[in-house]
Amino acid sequence: MNEQLRAGIVGTGIGSLHIAALQSLPDLFHVQAICDVDEARAHAVAAQYNVSHVTTSLEELCRRDDIDVIHICTPSYLHYEQAIQVLEAGKHVVLEKPVAGSLGQVDELIQAEAGSGKRVMPIFQYRFGHGAQKLKMLIDRGLVGRAYLTTVETSWRRKPEYYAVPWRGKWRTELGGAIVSQAIHAHDLIYYLLGSVSNVFARSRTLVNQIETEDCVSASLEMSDGSLCSLSVTIGSAREISRHRFCFRDLTAESNTEPYTNTADPWTFVGDTPEIQEAIDSALKQFQPLPEGFAGQFHRFFYALKYGTELPVTLNDSRVSLELITALYESARTGQAVSLPVSDDHPYYSGWQPSSE
Repeated sequence: MNEQLRAGIVGTGIGSLHIAALQSLPDLFHVQAICDVDEARAHAVAAQYNVSHVTTSLEELCRRDDIDVIHICTPSYLHYEQAIQVLEAGKHVVLEKPVAGSLGQVDELIQAEAGSGKRVMPIFQYRFGHGAQKLKMLIDRGLVGRAYLTTVETSWRRKPEYYAVPWRGKWRTELGGAIVSQAIHAHDLIYYLLGSVSNVFARSRTLVNQIETEDCVSASLEMSDGSLCSLSVTIGSAREISRHRFCFRDLTAESNTEPYTNTADPWTFVGDTPEIQEAIDSALKQFQPLPEGFAGQFHRFFYALKYGTELPVTLNDSRVSLELITALYESARTGQAVSLPVSDDHPYYSGWQPSSE
């Protein structure tokens, strides 16, 4: 493995944040090239970040011998096919969410990764905020007790101009609405910290914008540990917030409410007794921070490749995220609770998008 991982970025929307994060880790990564179908935009981003090569062709990027990993930051409906293309070119993949439009496609990606000798890392950068990492540490040290109730709010604002971008708000191209494009990160944190979901009941509506997909969701989850979890999602909140609140037997943890960085500090950790609080405070003093957000995930990615260890986020992690999405859509459409896991004979295994779209 080279001293640096040499990266190519496909897509300059969210891809610009990938570039900034990679360049914040100059000992680990070098951005070799940028690819975008909008050549003028690609040149503008390349000039902003001092990247020397620009192309409009993913095939060209795949042919380059001086690129080790390609970041796929394109519209949702392109992710699966482009990830397969990059794997077949013999390069590692960093893959934005959602990684695919169905559980079937994720299973095919898992098989493709296994046969390629390369690695695919989905993006769930919210996991690596220091607040969330502190709670993970407290859970791993056995300081929280059993979980009782968790609440997750994703209350953001998306106006008609957001959906003026042709691929957004459509089942075929965005692959889903607010639970796919906005709340997927907040909901992933539930799996990361609490484990799997056993049962889902959901209601969804399209109330905010004139789009095909849902923009308001309310859901009730039963976790595999027996605890309960409530999810609320809207893109119609004049004040944007994200919030996680975890009630355990021995600890209540609450995030800040910054909409896009709520897993970073500050979080509050309140013990149920003075003795428990003392143990919590003592543990938190030992917390050793790593980089956060995208940089935090890429930092861990580099060392996972270097030492051959498990990636910080795996395709299996992304699979359970899409399994939850599949169950939420089924419940919202049928008005019935849905049990997990979702099997390969499930009617939505090959996609949760309405067949009429």
